[in-house]
Amino acid sequence: MKADATDVEIARRARLLPIDEVAARAGLAEDEVEPYGRYKAKISLSALKRLETAPCGRLINVTAITPTPAGEGKTCTSVGLTQGLGAFGKRVMDGKRKRHLAEAAECAARIRAAI
Repeated sequence: MKADATDVEIARRARLLPIDEVAARAGLAEDEVEPYGRYKAKISLSALKRLETAPCGRLINVTAITPTPAGEGKTCTSVGLTQGLGAFGKRVMDGKRKRHLAEAAECAARIRAAI
């Protein structure tokens, strides 16, 4: 990849993983995942119930940040953290658009602990 590639060029080169592969890596059962197309899904609360005795993982919540002049804000920061921790060999997952933070945090922590 050339050093001066634009963000659009980098994004176009990205290879998305099908959501069923992501769910399998996260240890979710097929009946706990409701796909919406090939790359996104809703996770059933039954996953939370199944994993309630699993040890909790860790959650980093990027809630607010003033964007840089280049427009880098919460999404860029959370993706960067995820990629950075992954580069250090940590098992990581990033999620967006959390409706109910308490439920999402608990579910994410248990799913992360399972992977």
